[in-house]
Amino acid sequence: MKITFLGATRTVTGSNFLVEAAGKKFLVDCGMWQGKAELETQNQEEFEFNPTEIDFMLLTHAHIDHSGRIPKLYKEGFQNKIYAHKATCDLCALMLPDSGHIQEMENEWKNKKRKRKGQKEVPPLYTAEEAARCLEIFEPVQYDDIIEITPEIHVRFNDAGHMLGSSIIELWVKEGEKETKTVFTGDLGNNDIPLLDSPTMIENADYLVMESTYGSRLHLRNNEKAELFLNIVSETLDKGGTVVIPSFAVGRTQEILYEINKLKDIIQDEEFKRKYKTLMKAAVYVDSPLAISATEVFRENTNLFEPEVKEEIMKGDNPLEFPGLQFTRTADESKALNEDKRPSIIISASGMCEVGRIKHHLKHNLWNPNSTILFVGYQAPGTLGYSIVNGSKKVKIFGEEIAVNARIEYIEGYSGHADQEGLMNFIYSFIQKPKHIFLVHGEEQAQDIFKEKIEQEAKIAVTVPEFGETYELKDEIQMTHKIERKVSKTIKTEIVERLEKLKKEIKDMEDYVREDINNESLTDVDIYRINEKIKDLEKQILNVIEG
Repeated sequence: MKITFLGATRTVTGSNFLVEAAGKKFLVDCGMWQGKAELETQNQEEFEFNPTEIDFMLLTHAHIDHSGRIPKLYKEGFQNKIYAHKATCDLCALMLPDSGHIQEMENEWKNKKRKRKGQKEVPPLYTAEEAARCLEIFEPVQYDDIIEITPEIHVRFNDAGHMLGSSIIELWVKEGEKETKTVFTGDLGNNDIPLLDSPTMIENADYLVMESTYGSRLHLRNNEKAELFLNIVSETLDKGGTVVIPSFAVGRTQEILYEINKLKDIIQDEEFKRKYKTLMKAAVYVDSPLAISATEVFRENTNLFEPEVKEEIMKGDNPLEFPGLQFTRTADESKALNEDKRPSIIISASGMCEVGRIKHHLKHNLWNPNSTILFVGYQAPGTLGYSIVNGSKKVKIFGEEIAVNARIEYIEGYSGHADQEGLMNFIYSFIQKPKHIFLVHGEEQAQDIFKEKIEQEAKIAVTVPEFGETYELKDEIQMTHKIERKVSKTIKTEIVERLEKLKKEIKDMEDYVREDINNESLTDVDIYRINEKIKDLEKQILNVIEG
């Protein structure tokens, strides 16, 4: 049995693994590259395999960084079954056509630029219609059922607790007299994610392919984040500002709605009650057609909610509804939100601020010191969300430079990913420990720290694969082959352009930093924070030079 790692290697997007076993070739996930421009360019490149030779696919969950290139795969000749949990199939029916629509819109904008330069127009990665067509090959399955793909290959999908329908996949392969069991975690959820059950603990495995997004960090515990959320929101509303929450349309949006609804059950002192009343008086808008449709899918799959939530539903308390909640479907309704001067909360996609209506809300609120931009999910390097969270003083939105004067907050505890403790607990839960662990879906620093922790504390050998590496799963793990990633001319051109842009940005940064450190009202903590950021930047520049 061999695994070739073709995505989510030393990064958190583009999840894609090619497995060759028992005479079959199959994929686990086929996700889109997101974030840095050089990564996104990879979406247009040819697959490192022939799509017509793939016998089937296993999909861990519906998020675009795991499912987003399925329409491209289908368009290029893959016509066999995709096995996924029923809720994942339901969500992909919304998310993939939506992704296709985004591809079309962005492509139209790029082609206008190409046309002005006298360049040839290019087609989108795929269209909404092409994405809709690929849905016919999805094969819905349920948790806990062992499915026979062939007499030699069996799989079982288990609840990963990351999002609705997310799955940890157990894979049994028999080759000759030997049976090998490999577990793919997909993305593992927190034990305290609202609505969803905790990740399933797996009893045994020979090999484990495991995510590591927060392999170096711990999250806020649930009771802390609810109170922190209320404090941030009420303080902003008291000032007459707007709270803008960039949220992933599927998963985080529904969890935030649940959290707002649940605050009424943890009311403590009088000040807490006052803040809660402030929140309940404000309008809460969900401004994302995809999030609205996904919320309906959540309502239709309440059997996947944790027991406590099911009990509430049986009593007639819908966890996704409360006074003041409004859904804005049309573009005109969305625009009207930015013309309304009353304090409000706007939850809008995308979570990393790259596409969608959120960019309009940022444009209208980032400059306003009374408003707050509240981040509740992971921000990949290279995204607009990452720039804002990491202290950019100005950002470009729709070609216009916007000053970042709003309050910027990040509540990490809302992440759908397990933190280091949760990941380690998953490893410890094995009765028969894996012989070897492959770490995927994580940035380099997180993976290096997590690798060391696993090897020291769990005493299991760990490999962090690079892109294109093929490993043969034997008693002694061997890398048998490596595919070199193609680098297109567009990336080379972009590198030169980025270097020029970087020179200007470093000069701007120097001006801002000098202005800050001469500000007498700055605290020692602020100065320390600036110093740490500059040290971090210096380290990154040295890494580029040494590399």
